[in-house]
Amino acid sequence: MHKITPFLWFNTDAEDAADFYLSVFASGRKVSELRAPAGAPAPAGSLMVITLELEGQQMTFLNGGPGHPLTEAFSFSVVCETQEEIDGYWDKLVEGGSPMACGWLKDKYGLCWQIVPARLQKLVSTPGGMKAMMSMVKFDIAALEKAAAG
Repeated sequence: MHKITPFLWFNTDAEDAADFYLSVFASGRKVSELRAPAGAPAPAGSLMVITLELEGQQMTFLNGGPGHPLTEAFSFSVVCETQEEIDGYWDKLVEGGSPMACGWLKDKYGLCWQIVPARLQKLVSTPGGMKAMMSMVKFDIAALEKAAAG
């Protein structure tokens, strides 16, 4: 059991979001779910809470209603070794959502993701690398490496 687990509040689409993330992350799995029993404040049988594990990280989603929308104040960072990984995660997660800047995107459920190269901190530790990063939406590892090398 993980001692610290992100717990995210969705309006009514936690189950759809969970299915979507399980389709994006090949090693993902459903850990548990709680469906409303008779007499609960939700329709009997509807999903209340679901816990997933994506890339070894557990996270729990709640169908909590419209009171607390997801914001850019929270994001998941996906560290990638190759451009192929960046492209794969980016293309799947941004579908129906919107690209942001510097490797960030907002998916169709309003959750923000950072799709970043494993060497990002080293690559942006030079003026050229930092300048290149600031002009990118989706990261291009080769362009970052070239800019960092001067």
